[in-house]
Amino acid sequence: MDFIKTTEQDSKYNHLEKMSVSELLININSEDKSVPLAVEKAIPQIETLVRNIVEKLQNGGRLFYLGAGTSGRLGILDASECPPTFGVSHDLVIGLIAGGDTAIRKAVEFAEDSLTQGWADLQKYNITNKDVVIGIAASGTTPYVIHALKTCNENNILTGCITCNLNSPLSITAKFPIEVIVGPEFVTGSSRMKAGTAQKLVLNMLTTTTMIKLGHVKGNKMVDMQLSNNKLVERGTKMIMNELHISKKEAEQLLITHKSVRNAIKKYKNGN
Repeated sequence: MDFIKTTEQDSKYNHLEKMSVSELLININSEDKSVPLAVEKAIPQIETLVRNIVEKLQNGGRLFYLGAGTSGRLGILDASECPPTFGVSHDLVIGLIAGGDTAIRKAVEFAEDSLTQGWADLQKYNITNKDVVIGIAASGTTPYVIHALKTCNENNILTGCITCNLNSPLSITAKFPIEVIVGPEFVTGSSRMKAGTAQKLVLNMLTTTTMIKLGHVKGNKMVDMQLSNNKLVERGTKMIMNELHISKKEAEQLLITHKSVRNAIKKYKNGN
């Protein structure tokens, strides 16, 4: 089947500059509504990849995201939120972007076109076949990502991808591809819009489901979250109060003493 890059096809809308603010917002929102439905169709692919991620992480592996531009930034965002949300090490989920940390804020020209830098960036982390590497590219054609995954495959490292085009070179390269076909963007080619939203939704699903299966959620609560601000301390205190049926003062003291909701509840129930 021929590869057609739907993310680059002309928008269904024209003369955007002539639309009112209201029309622009309504039409953007109308397009955005289609994204969760596109993600829903990819759930079987997402499930397969999650099962493999969980198995690798249970056996001491790590999860790497690799992308360029918006895709790379979304991977870094998801990776950076895992430690405070689930109390895991910063070394468990790692986001890498073409052009390095500079590219998080400013575009680095032609960084995504390198055929070797993606693998070189992974090697800095002493990557092994215990790990998982997920390439993120809306187009499915980013050389930085594709060639890194090819080398991972050659080294028996499990590979997945998130892309928004069907049968792309990236999908063909990744062992466990996720394809979320969102169609043309409201502004032609602006894949930070629907494609970016789709990638964010899938990333949320990957790490949240993985962390739940790894035991970092109890009931529906983030019992291993880092207590990095007053809001989270208050949330943790309420969790302990509700679980143990004790006063706020007692719960606060337990949390301060034991540093996490999980530890506080465990120690209390054990009589320590």
